[in-house]
Amino acid sequence: MAQDVLTDCNDSDKANESDGSKLIDWLRIQLIPQLGPATLTTLLESTSIPATDLLSLPPRELRSLGFKDHQINAIERPNWQLIDTQLAWLTKGENRFALHLKNENYPYLLQQISSPPFVIFGIGDRSILNSLQLAIVGSRNPTQTGKRICSELAHDVAAQGMSVTSGLALGIDACAHNAALSANGRTIAVLGSGLNNIYPKRNVSLADHIVDQGGLLISEFFVNTPPKAEHFPRRNRIVSGLSHGVLVVEAAVRSGSLITAKYALEQNREVFAVPGSALNPLSAGCHHLIKQGAKLVETYNDILEEFQNVSSFDSGACVRNLQKSPCESLATAQLLDSVDYDVTALDVIIQRSNLPIKEVLAQLLQYELRGLVATVSGGYVKLRGK
Repeated sequence: MAQDVLTDCNDSDKANESDGSKLIDWLRIQLIPQLGPATLTTLLESTSIPATDLLSLPPRELRSLGFKDHQINAIERPNWQLIDTQLAWLTKGENRFALHLKNENYPYLLQQISSPPFVIFGIGDRSILNSLQLAIVGSRNPTQTGKRICSELAHDVAAQGMSVTSGLALGIDACAHNAALSANGRTIAVLGSGLNNIYPKRNVSLADHIVDQGGLLISEFFVNTPPKAEHFPRRNRIVSGLSHGVLVVEAAVRSGSLITAKYALEQNREVFAVPGSALNPLSAGCHHLIKQGAKLVETYNDILEEFQNVSSFDSGACVRNLQKSPCESLATAQLLDSVDYDVTALDVIIQRSNLPIKEVLAQLLQYELRGLVATVSGGYVKLRGK
C-alpha cells in the first residue's frame, strides 16, 4: 500500500522515487519509540552508518548499538497503516508536502539545530521555509496595548519583506499572523498538533487564510495527532529554529514564550523584547530578557538594523554568520568559569572574564535560561553539577 500511495504522491509533488522511498524510511524512524533527534545524532556520531541504514540491520547489530527490544520490534514491524495514512494525506489536497531531514528542500536553518524534526509536514508555499524570518511570540492573554504593539511591529516587518513566524496560538501569536496578512506579507504557523487537527479550533479560519494568502502551516507531528501539552515546548524549538530572531511581546517570566527565547539563544539567534509597564505582570518576562542582554524594541527599525546585512538572503551564509568562532566559544567558557558557586557580583564577573559588559550580560542570560547559573540578590551563582 505504501508504495502505491507513494507513486500517486510523486506524481502530484513531482518528487522522485528515490526521495519518496527515503521519506518512508524517515517516517519509520520517527515511529521508533524513545528515539528522538538528539538520541539519533549521538548514535550516528559513534558509527558511520547512515540513519536510514539502521532499518536494515539485523536485531543482533541493533542490540549492539543500544537498541532495546521494543525499539527493534518497531523497526522490524513498522506500523504500515499509520505510514500509509501520512502518504495518502499528501495526495488529498493542494500544496501538501512532507520533507525528511535529508531532503534538499528541508529548511537550512532548522537543519542546523541540535534536535531537528525527522520529518516536517506542510500545507502552503514551502519555498518560504528558507525566507528571512522573524518569530513573534507572547502571551495568550495580552493587553490591548500588547496587541496594538504586536500588530504594528508584525505589519511593518512583513511589509519590509520578512516572513513572520509564530505558533497559531491565541493572543500574540494570532495577532502576529493577522498583522502579517494585513500587510499582504508572508506568515508561517508552526503547530503543536497534526495538520488535520488545527488547534485552537478558534483559529481554523486564520489557518485557512494563511494558506490562501501564500503562507504556510507546518508540523512535525503525524497528520492526525491531537494537541497535547507536551507538544508545545517541542513546537517552540521549531519556531525559533526556522527564524533568524525571536521577538517577545508581553510574557510572564515563566511562560512558553521564554522557552522559545531559551531555544533561540541556544540556536544562536537574535532575541528581541518589547518593554512595558512595571505594573504589568506580562511585562516581567520581557524586562527579564532585556536586563540579561536581549535587544529592546520600540519600532521595527530596531529589528531591521540587526538584519541589514541580509538584504539578499543566503540561508547558508546566515547560519555561518550566526555560528560562534572558536575564540568566541573560548571566551564564553571563560565567562562561566568566572561565576562561583557562591554569590558572585556582576563587576567581579566582568573583571575576571575581561569581556565587555554587554557581552557578559547577554551570555549570562543564555546560561540562566539553560540552567547553568541563577540570578540572586547581589549577583549570580553557578548551579551545582554545571
